[in-house]
Amino acid sequence: MALEILGDSVRRVDSLPDELTLECDAAQLLAVATTLRDHVELGFDMLVDLAGVDYLEYGKSEWKTSLATGSGFSRGVNRGGAAAAANGGIAAGQRFAVVSHLLSVRRNRRLRLRVFCADNDEPMIDSLVGIWASANWFEREAFDLFGILFKGHPDLRRLLTDYGFIGHPFRKDFPLIGNVEVRYDPQKQRVVYEPVSIEPRTLVPRVIRHDNRYDPALIEQAPSSAPSEAAG
Repeated sequence: MALEILGDSVRRVDSLPDELTLECDAAQLLAVATTLRDHVELGFDMLVDLAGVDYLEYGKSEWKTSLATGSGFSRGVNRGGAAAAANGGIAAGQRFAVVSHLLSVRRNRRLRLRVFCADNDEPMIDSLVGIWASANWFEREAFDLFGILFKGHPDLRRLLTDYGFIGHPFRKDFPLIGNVEVRYDPQKQRVVYEPVSIEPRTLVPRVIRHDNRYDPALIEQAPSSAPSEAAG
């Protein structure tokens, strides 16, 4: 129904059979969202959730091998400009996206709407606060964690991190050890920010165990551990 009403302004995205995910261009977001809310056959009057997505290195495995390795899990390593180089390989407008989850209370239907931000360096899309008021804090969260700007938002400030926080922690190129650490200085009698003292390191290597205990076929053939009637 939604595809027929919205026409060429949206595209269907592959998802689970019982879920409907649509995608539209950033320039069409407000028009599409308004139609989804106001059309008598749709009536998506509630925005249940809104989240940012970072597709940097999407689909690439962080493991170098399917066997045990001491260097395969590389996110704990300071890779320098590797992330920036990978970002350069992403097409414009294909890194950051905003996903909205909508609910039609009257018709008991759900829909997911995805919109890619046109710019990879300074991602920005229109705010949905004017259409669904519940988008307010969700958009502040996406701004705080992903650095996505929402044009027209009435009060776009950080929501979860501190006022002096540097960067956006849910971005894929954000260092796992962070940029600064915080502690209370008893001499200055205040909280101070210092360069992070944790050294980047390789995390736990991947290990694949070929163990009969985890073989579904053998588990089905295993004798039951329940006590026999004779034992009683």
